[in-house]
Amino acid sequence: MNGCLESSVLHQHDNDEMIAGMLCLHGPNQSKTASKKWFPMIRKAKPRFLTALPVYNEVTHLGEVLDLVKQHADDILVVDDGSSDGSTEELKNRDDISLLCHETNQGYGAALRSAFCYARRHNYEVVVTIDCDGQHEPQRIRQLAEMLQQGSEVDIVSGSRYLDGDLDQTGEAPVDRRHINKTITRELNEQLGLSITDAFCGFKAYRVSALKPLRLAEDGYAMPLELWAQAARHKLSIQEVAVPLIYLDEERSFGGELDDAARRLAHYRKTIQQAIDRLDKHQNLPEPDPCSKLMAQTESVIPASS
Repeated sequence: MNGCLESSVLHQHDNDEMIAGMLCLHGPNQSKTASKKWFPMIRKAKPRFLTALPVYNEVTHLGEVLDLVKQHADDILVVDDGSSDGSTEELKNRDDISLLCHETNQGYGAALRSAFCYARRHNYEVVVTIDCDGQHEPQRIRQLAEMLQQGSEVDIVSGSRYLDGDLDQTGEAPVDRRHINKTITRELNEQLGLSITDAFCGFKAYRVSALKPLRLAEDGYAMPLELWAQAARHKLSIQEVAVPLIYLDEERSFGGELDDAARRLAHYRKTIQQAIDRLDKHQNLPEPDPCSKLMAQTESVIPASS
């Protein structure tokens, strides 16, 4: 028997799951319209997602990166973490982003926490985080977000620059950074039972509901390590996706003593151990929700123009 499948979309909203299809079966003695049956077809819904960029003194790359992000994302939040190089003024002049400003520099981790809380408050299903230094490719944003569509059991999609050696590479990771990443990634896997290949890539997608039990407190660049510890403890499902290795600024500063590789490695190890100890100490005790204060008050956010 020959078979044909035609489909007719009965809705207009991209997030609707159900569409109707018309199944047309015809054999040698049947007309092409003799046996038509309507049946439901289920399409996985695309998640409503927010793309969030933490920014601190990124005026060099800011405009170009945001223009590219806008081509691949509808809802964009920039968390300006107390910039002093003109980034804040440039951001305030844009009408295609929502802007949340920290009055003073609080740190990379603090900026990400603000983005997570904003996503929860505004009922997004997924939040994609991407750095604003030109080292991530915005055209991959929807790919990461849609890996968390309805029906998926994944909670965190994490970019990895070391998962696929065949991807294009721009620049070289400084030797000390590659060594530290490799070392910390291995130790995280050993201590937490993970199987990741890149502990520090900031290009990620998170299921917002999965972030709710996390109690993140680390303000600086080590926050992702605290997040891995809590994700493992809460048995969140993690999937890596290969992204290109792009290094445009090999001299980028981590700030103060963390520019020294040995001290940075020691700090990261201390952060991991403190995160594990904190989880062991408070595993049976409720901790305050870090988003509760923000979600109970009016945000200091400049919204995107509708």
